[in-house]
Amino acid sequence: MAKITKDILEGFKPFNWKKGLFLLLVVLCTSPWVSPAIALLLGLVVAQTIGNPIQKVNSKISSLLLKISVVGLGFGMNVNSALDTGKEGVIFTIVSITLTLFLGFLLGRVFKIDLQISRLVASGTAICGGSAIAAIAPVIRANEKQISVALGIVFILNSIALLVFPSIGHYLNMTQQQFGMWAAIAIHDTSSVVGAAAQYGAEALEVATTVKLTRALWIIPVSIAFALVHGKAGSSKLKVPYFIGYFVLAMLANTFIPGMDVISPYLVAISKAGLTLTLFLIGAGLSFKSVKSVGFKPLLVGVSLWLFISVTALWVIL
Repeated sequence: MAKITKDILEGFKPFNWKKGLFLLLVVLCTSPWVSPAIALLLGLVVAQTIGNPIQKVNSKISSLLLKISVVGLGFGMNVNSALDTGKEGVIFTIVSITLTLFLGFLLGRVFKIDLQISRLVASGTAICGGSAIAAIAPVIRANEKQISVALGIVFILNSIALLVFPSIGHYLNMTQQQFGMWAAIAIHDTSSVVGAAAQYGAEALEVATTVKLTRALWIIPVSIAFALVHGKAGSSKLKVPYFIGYFVLAMLANTFIPGMDVISPYLVAISKAGLTLTLFLIGAGLSFKSVKSVGFKPLLVGVSLWLFISVTALWVIL
């Protein structure tokens, strides 16, 4: 944490109007007047114009802030309803993850793209975006370039999904339950899933968060499978998403501890502000240079997988 703080301070030296504007936008994105979608758009504009002064530690800050925000959202959820939601989505989760991984590997061969990139993109699309990529990368020994390409694809598609999914949901007259389930399955990263669902409604947010975090647990068996394929299951350290455990504890506290109904609304409000700020930082980290470095064929594979899982999930849910 001390190093991150030092890097942030260094990023603002020397201080100028561009960095001042960046700070102003950070504050603005924690206000109730800025939606998650607008925050992401502001971040994208910042990345292409004035630049991100904390680019060096941007991903670390957004990752930490996302985890804290998701845990905070747990204080607005009930364990019993979350269990009911999880039961409904478990079979669909298993089938969709398996099909998406298989199709990703197949498309990688068809388009003759780097094997490691196709594995990372397929895992990110099937499970939970950047978190899955970060967990799988060390297991398959992916290099920095391969990781950056996969992350770039995921972030580009996340940005599009966050902006268009709520409009599609309203156009199709989807219920809160239906949209929450669809968002959790068809959008890559937890941040964009929660951001899209929060725009749609409180029930959609609860469903989407529960299903997405249940889906994120599949990082563990998929990582182990890759480790076995690479013949080094015992030597690879798997990155388990421990914050999901804290999310469950927050739900338990909200459900069973007396008096939490007084505190929980404030914790949830702070968490939503943190999530909006997270999306701003994600957008601010996605420059045109990083988009350009992705390449056409890997992006085509990512888009194909995303369309497959989005359309298939929508068809099943409706």
